[in-house]
Amino acid sequence: MFDSVSVRALDSALDALAMRQRVSAANVANLQTPGYRAQRVAFEAELASAVRQGDGAVTASVARSLEPTRQDGNNVNLETETLLQIDTNLRYQLATQAMSGTFSSVRTAMRTS
Repeated sequence: MFDSVSVRALDSALDALAMRQRVSAANVANLQTPGYRAQRVAFEAELASAVRQGDGAVTASVARSLEPTRQDGNNVNLETETLLQIDTNLRYQLATQAMSGTFSSVRTAMRTS
């Protein structure tokens, strides 16, 4: 049960989403730092592929954003980061609810046994 594809995928997603939150916070913190290049966390395509293959365990990767830079060489866009943080928070909440539902089923099964 705890080693199922869905639990491994949810665990991977939660780790990657937490990493995305940290990276986005670092991007916002460096909004005015000349030459700072925003970073992005990618994992969704790799996670989908791992689930199709019956695994579900992946590690997120961090890469530099290829978005255009301002004259000071910085490419952090506050609007993009704000929307990304909202999206990430919603996805994190959904994943934690799914994980909670999984463990709730286990608790129920243990009580009836």
